[in-house]
Amino acid sequence: METVIGEVLKPAEGKNPHAQALSALGASKGGKARAEKLSVKRRKAIAKKAAQARWHPE
Repeated sequence: METVIGEVLKPAEGKNPHAQALSALGASKGGKARAEKLSVKRRKAIAKKAAQARWHPE
């Protein structure tokens, strides 16, 4: 897996290193694919909601 993602993995203690490698591989693709799929209007709404949550937590 390390050759696929291009970095050396340091597994957390008590975690399955193979599961972590698969997770890292999927995570690196997932966010980008989701952003490309969303419309500009939807991305903007998500960003506004995130900013609200960050600066006015309740």
